[in-house]
Amino acid sequence: MEEEKGQTESKKSFELPKPVAVGDIIEVKVISVGGQGDGIAKKDDFVIFVKGAQKGETCKVKITEVKRTYAVGEKA
Repeated sequence: MEEEKGQTESKKSFELPKPVAVGDIIEVKVISVGGQGDGIAKKDDFVIFVKGAQKGETCKVKITEVKRTYAVGEKA
């Protein structure tokens, strides 16, 4: 039991608060384009994939999904 508790605590400490949440609308600058053609932006070093955005574009984005290491959004 002690072993399981230690593993759970270490996983929790790895999970840092995310700078965005589903439904947030934020302004970002697209810094590159990913392999799937989505724009890639960052907020506080947290990656955000923006559907239909182009490199160099600054746009408002509505966050639609938040995962452990990245978020997905669409132009608002």
